Amino acid sequence: MVFGWPLWMHRLASPPHFYALAGQLHRWFYWPALLCMAVSLYGGLVVAPADYQQGDAYRIIYVHVPSAYLSMLTYMVMALAGGIGLVWRLKLAHAVAIAAAPVGASFTFLALVTGALWGQPMWGTWWVWDARLTSELVLLFLYFGFMLLHGSFDDVGRADRAAAVLGLVGIVNIPIIHYSVVWWATLHQGPTISKFDNPSITMDMLWPLLGMILGFTLYFMAIVTRRVQAEVLLRERQSRWAEDLAATGVRSR
Repeated sequence: MVFGWPLWMHRLASPPHFYALAGQLHRWFYWPALLCMAVSLYGGLVVAPADYQQGDAYRIIYVHVPSAYLSMLTYMVMALAGGIGLVWRLKLAHAVAIAAAPVGASFTFLALVTGALWGQPMWGTWWVWDARLTSELVLLFLYFGFMLLHGSFDDVGRADRAAAVLGLVGIVNIPIIHYSVVWWATLHQGPTISKFDNPSITMDMLWPLLGMILGFTLYFMAIVTRRVQAEVLLRERQSRWAEDLAATGVRSR
């Protein structure tokens, strides 16, 4: 124990150790993510049969559903990291939150775009002010607000704290997105794969979707670990270990 902390937590809070660990994790996440997505895309686009109502148009779910799932998961990771940074004053936790924010915004934007591409032929319109769609759009604005607020401060410490508070406040939108199709009458379809006892999708369509969700999750972890490395170097650029790393031209992979 070091100052009441387990040794592994103390080491994890060390920027050089965290930087090296993130580099090692990146390799473990990146290649399995690509393999998982390749196999699952083949299963979803080639192996899975056409839907009896939507035809082949339903296949957009193999990108839309993982994107929507990651848009919420990333925000929860960002808010949790910011909360940890506020409570325990861990600068590395704030670095994780900042690194995750652009990734989450990208997944949210992709979810909205793919949803519009599916909605136009199915609903006859690109957009409706549906509860699920509107709350997902609010999530995108929360990501933008988080990044803009953080960038508006010259002092990194104040920027971290202000953005973390906004991230924690915005977490209330996540259950609204998830349960919006249950709480209100909406055009968006209800739960499908979350009904584990009786999913509303056949297994030959389900396994590629679950594989894509796993692949997207691994890809998210791979991208965030690399972005965290860059964020740590930016914050520690005046430290001895970061200067030595830059001087030798060595980076963890």
